[in-house]
Amino acid sequence: MKRRSLLLSGLGASAALLVGWGYLPPRSRLGHAGSLSQVEGEIGLNGWIKIAANGDVILAMNRSEMGQGVHTALAQLVAEELSLPLARVRLMPAGHESMYGNIAMFVGSLPLHPRQTEPGHASLGARLGQWTVAKLARELGINATGGSSSVADAWEPLRWAAATARQQLLGAASLRWKLPLPELLLEDGLISHVSGPSAHFGELAKEAAATPPGEVKLKPKAKWSQIGKPLARSDLAAKVNGSAVFGIDVRPGKDLLFAAVRHSPMLGGGLGVVPVNALLQQPGVLRVVQLGTVAGSHAAVAVVARNSWHAQRAAASIEMAWQQRPAGALNTAVIESRLADQAREAAEQGYAFFSQGEVDKALAQAPRKLEALYEAPYLAHATMEPMNCTACVKNGRVEVWVGTQVPGLARAVAARVAGVAEEAVTLHLTYLGGGFGRRLEADHVGQAVRVAMDTGGVPVQLLWSREEDMTHDFYRPAGAAFLQAGLSAEGQPLALRVGSAGDAITPRWMERVIPALVGPVEPPDKTASEGLFDQPYAIPHQRIAHQATHSGVPIGFWRSVGHSHNAFFIESFVDELAHAAGADPLAYRLALLEGLPRHAAVLKRAAQEAGWGQVLPKGLARGLALHESFGSIVAQVIELSSQDGKPRVHRVVCAIDCGVVVNPGIVAQQMESAVIFGLTAALYGRVDIKDGVVQQRNFPDYPLLTLAQTPRIETHLMASELPPTGVGEPGTPPVAPALANAWFALTGERRRSLPLLAG
Repeated sequence: MKRRSLLLSGLGASAALLVGWGYLPPRSRLGHAGSLSQVEGEIGLNGWIKIAANGDVILAMNRSEMGQGVHTALAQLVAEELSLPLARVRLMPAGHESMYGNIAMFVGSLPLHPRQTEPGHASLGARLGQWTVAKLARELGINATGGSSSVADAWEPLRWAAATARQQLLGAASLRWKLPLPELLLEDGLISHVSGPSAHFGELAKEAAATPPGEVKLKPKAKWSQIGKPLARSDLAAKVNGSAVFGIDVRPGKDLLFAAVRHSPMLGGGLGVVPVNALLQQPGVLRVVQLGTVAGSHAAVAVVARNSWHAQRAAASIEMAWQQRPAGALNTAVIESRLADQAREAAEQGYAFFSQGEVDKALAQAPRKLEALYEAPYLAHATMEPMNCTACVKNGRVEVWVGTQVPGLARAVAARVAGVAEEAVTLHLTYLGGGFGRRLEADHVGQAVRVAMDTGGVPVQLLWSREEDMTHDFYRPAGAAFLQAGLSAEGQPLALRVGSAGDAITPRWMERVIPALVGPVEPPDKTASEGLFDQPYAIPHQRIAHQATHSGVPIGFWRSVGHSHNAFFIESFVDELAHAAGADPLAYRLALLEGLPRHAAVLKRAAQEAGWGQVLPKGLARGLALHESFGSIVAQVIELSSQDGKPRVHRVVCAIDCGVVVNPGIVAQQMESAVIFGLTAALYGRVDIKDGVVQQRNFPDYPLLTLAQTPRIETHLMASELPPTGVGEPGTPPVAPALANAWFALTGERRRSLPLLAG
């Protein structure tokens, strides 16, 4: 018997079938049908795919939908391989088996300079540290929606799972009709033969489950009919007609209670004497619960009432002598002043994520030198749906309804708070009213479960007010970077030294959410330096270093993480170099991208579509930026004017190379979202802390870009044969530098601190 063949017997009294085993992926990536919950009339073919009685395909969905269109994109992969209309792919929540785990959000792109092909230099230590986390997390089955990893991570497993199911179904039809498999036709979920027999998936599913797939091959690109098409998103109808269920919409029973939370106003502060009796006398109030600090949550009081209005009113009325942080009050003015000094120190003494050549010598000998200090503030997530969670604790079991980016970890936190095994916790995942990294946290889940433990088995919905949400976030860290360049007499960069400073995110997040993985030694966190150590420009001598700080401000992952501010630092500085050289910013960059054709092509495309080099009407100017993050390359050109001395953005032209585009409509939507998100941050975003208290409390203090202020956004997709890469986040980093560079082109004023409209 040949090596790649398998003899299968027991198919009938005297039947035997010789089937080529083919190119099956590792079994662990497909899983087994038992991974899917079994419902009468539904047949599991592997850990991802079930077949319904009517022939619909049911996909185990292991990603959270928070407006990014992932439920459509992943279903599109399955529909393609099964030659089935997208509308006939239904979703069910994936389980908690390790096969559904996704660790790409922890690791992101490997910490390599774009020009490196092998691990190198000081980045190796960071890589090993992150690899250890990744290995442990995958073994634990950690499932997270983040790091722009959903489509990239699913690209092969889901297509293989669907292709394997396809071959099982075709094989079952071949055996039933005793017809050669290559002669069978598959279209719109119907398998047929020209001689007459036909059956839909549901009619063949039971036999298919017992049929080996044989040789499995993915559908070639030439035969794709759905991948690459802007198919309508599956979640739109429900969100338009109001039937979509977000966490705040959950109503598990008529006896549902409501809880409002009030935290200590001072970050890291504690409670004074809680006025329990006074609160219990307020209308509708049933219970007052003091909350601890589970999963990073702050000390707080929860007020339980019969409706949310009474709960919120009572919580807002709490008056007590709140306690200051034991280590002293936090003040951003002090923290940011220190960051500037720490960035300068990091240039000489920080942990080098990338180093090549002899930077000190090259800088000393350079005919011209340029240096600059750039700064970025703390930022809030400001999701449209404030933090909320509904929980019920009864008879040793816990039930949780929540919109979260980390369902498995949220489940673990619920179990830890309730003191039960994780198997005793059922988590119902809802739509997320915005995530941006904030819902990678589980503090509100722990709070809701703790309150539910005091409600006698009655479910309770805990809801934060907008003010609590804004003043007790896990903020994007403030950061600073000190950049030095040595230039030739003609203005070409010979050396680049960068020192950056800011809090490390991953260690703080792990302490809160996965304390079991926290070790005695804190490895370097590449998210703090990403976008700097892997900048693409060909500069012979480089040292890119970072100094990790620990300010005490609660910090977390924020859309595009370190890239969000590091792109502003490096791309603004490169623009300064171009100006010092008397060169066109586009031509200057292109000259430094030799050997990186993808980067150059993206930059050229954005410039071409924006009309770079063409004369603009008086009062308008353009600026550009190029940045790679989460495996994708994005270039943006911004056109703006000055209105009352402030930037007014009119047009943003965006080009992106994100590998194979699964759904161009979704990619364009994500670019538009990222641009608006980035403009909001670049123009207005800032969190100030004074005496431990966050000063921005609601949208009047933390404005968002309005519809009237939103520019025309044009997205251009680069053709690619490479696997898909990130989309949700890569559109944000280039926004701030393109904006600042355009402002400089218009006014000659170089703004090195964000937000650009500070004050």
